[in-house]
Parts: sequence; structure tokens; C-alpha cells
Amino acid sequence: MTKTLFYAATLALGALSLALFAIPHDLIPAALHTALFGDGSGVWMASVLAATHPTLLDFKSRLDPDGRIAKVIEILAQKNEILDDMVWVEGNELTGHQTVMRAGIPEPAFRKLYGGVQPSKSTTVRVREGCGMLENYAEIDLALANLNGMRESWRLSEELPFIEGFSQKLARYVIYGNEATEPEGFTGLAPRFSTNDTAVALNAENVIANTATPDGTDNTSIWLVVWGPNTVHGIYPKGSQAGLQISDKGQVTIENVDGNGGRMEALRTHYKWDCGLAVRDWRYVVRVQIDYEDLTKDAASGPDLFDLLVQAVEMVPDLNAGRPAFYCNRSVRTWLRRQLINKVKNSTLSMENIAGKMVLAFDGIPFRRVDQILNTESGV
Repeated sequence: MTKTLFYAATLALGALSLALFAIPHDLIPAALHTALFGDGSGVWMASVLAATHPTLLDFKSRLDPDGRIAKVIEILAQKNEILDDMVWVEGNELTGHQTVMRAGIPEPAFRKLYGGVQPSKSTTVRVREGCGMLENYAEIDLALANLNGMRESWRLSEELPFIEGFSQKLARYVIYGNEATEPEGFTGLAPRFSTNDTAVALNAENVIANTATPDGTDNTSIWLVVWGPNTVHGIYPKGSQAGLQISDKGQVTIENVDGNGGRMEALRTHYKWDCGLAVRDWRYVVRVQIDYEDLTKDAASGPDLFDLLVQAVEMVPDLNAGRPAFYCNRSVRTWLRRQLINKVKNSTLSMENIAGKMVLAFDGIPFRRVDQILNTESGV
């Protein structure tokens, strides 16, 4: 037992020296080099830890020349503004939300004098929407966090990307989530509006394609969504809280950290977001799918984005029923502005002041960027 502890301590001290003083690898004794970095076979005794927990090399890579935690340039960060617009409603179930949709409206009849009229009734259908439990843990070796007395700044540097990860995944599932292939998740917009054939689905009339039969997997979509408690909204389980929940678990002992029964003192943070999507009235969602590779600057051929947007707006029964917004990725926003140059005189694209920010808008409807929308969608 004593030898094992001594060996572990030697490795830890060696790794610390290498990380903090940048000792060249060719000056490291062969045995120690093998223990610390592997034997060239790609197998390292702590490879699992390195993949799931920050290491000393991670720590050193984030130090500036003054030995302080450097500002990390988050080149992987995205803009997914759909999360800023979503309306959230507490579900009426512990694991989801049930809603009732009108399926049929009673029709009156003309009556003759001394004639009768048959009574009638409306019809409804019950729809259940599920919630998914999105979770993650951040675990940092206590000794590593305490190096140089920068415990809190190091934790902040390590854990900020966790929040970005939640943002990206939730935005992706709002668009593409599918309980049919991933039951533990929730169903987003794309699986619900997956065809423009009205013989297949009633809501297909709200799916607009720039060609009769979109081809291949080089398509992308623009979405028009009217958010509201009676139209489309996010849901969270009954009795729970909306939004990302962050719980600092403090110092904990991690059991079997190395797969050999070893233990480690660590700082743990738990992240959790219970969430789902409810489309109460499908008429307030419009999907415009375009063949991305066919876009041209003057719209002389290929998708005419402005014409398609006009069609989308006219599909919505009442834009005042909630908070309307268009969503597309950065590439489509670029093409939209390029086509604008050729239609300046009569364009309805403008910059609007919304919530104190200047936002690109079409017919007064904000045009929001969602980087999780793909340019490789299959045709509807």
C-alpha cells in the first residue's frame, strides 16, 4: 500500500513539474516518461481521467505569462437566439404536459319554418408532450483547483463551457429532437413538420419548399414561430423550476476514480435542465425549406428568399397571438442580406429596435440566428 501511494505521489509530482516548468520530453527518464505519457501504444494509465477530468496540462495551458488564469477565446461558442425568445410554461404532469386541441367545429344549418335542426358538437384530441432531463457534472481535482490560490477563477474557466454546451444542445433539440429515435429526449420542430404532402399530414400545408421535391441532403430551413402559452412554448415538469439549474456540491470524494478502487477529493458542480416543447397549435409554426446550394445573389434562379418569407407570414392566422420570430442559421442570413441589395427599393427587410437592441426584421418580425440549424437537411 505504501509503495502504491509513493508511486502515485511520484507521478503527481512529476506531472506538476512538467506542467509548470515545461521540461522537454527528451530530458525525462524513460520509465517516468512511460508512466506519465504512455508507451506510444496510445494506452495511458490515466486516459479515462484525462478525458473526463481536467489535468495539470489543462491547467498550465490556461495560464498567461503572469501565472494567472488567461481569458479563453471561446471559438466554439454559438449564437442560438431561439432560446432567448421561447416562452416557458409549467407542465401539468410530473414528466410532461397534456394539452387538448380542437379537431372539429360544429357547423350550423339553415332551418325552414316549422322545420327542425339536428344538434351537433365539436371534437377534440388530447396530445401529450414529454420532457427530457438534460444533465451534466463538472468535477475538478481539489489539489488542482487550489494551485496558486486561483481556485474560483479556475473553476469559472473550466465550467463556463458547460453552460454553452447546454445552450447548444437544447437549441439543437428544439429544432431536431426526436423521441422516436431517442426516447429520453423530447421532440422538436423538424420531426413534426417533416413533409409538405397534405395527404400524409394535416400540418404539411405549413411546410413550404422552394422546389416541389427537395433533393439530397443539401437543404436548410427557415422557421417562423409564434411563441405563446396557447400556440408554441417550452415546458418544464410540474412542481420544478424553469431554466438551467446549477448546484455547487462542494468537496466530494470520488470513488474508484482510476478504475482500481482509488479515491480522489474533488469539487463537483451539477447542471440540470428539465425541458420539453409543446406545439399546441401547429398553425403558428411555418417551415420554409430551401436547397442551400441553389441560392444566388439576385434570386434570378434558385430560392427567392423574400418571396418565400411572404408566403410564410401569410400562413399564420394571427401574428398578434404571441411573439413571432424567424429563425435561420448564419449562412442563410448572409444570403438574405445579399438578395436584399438587389431589392432595396421594395424590401420589407429592416433593422428594428427590439428590447433595446437593433435586430434584423422582416415585416416587423425579428430575424434571429440559430447556428444549430443545419445546411445538410434531408428534403421534406
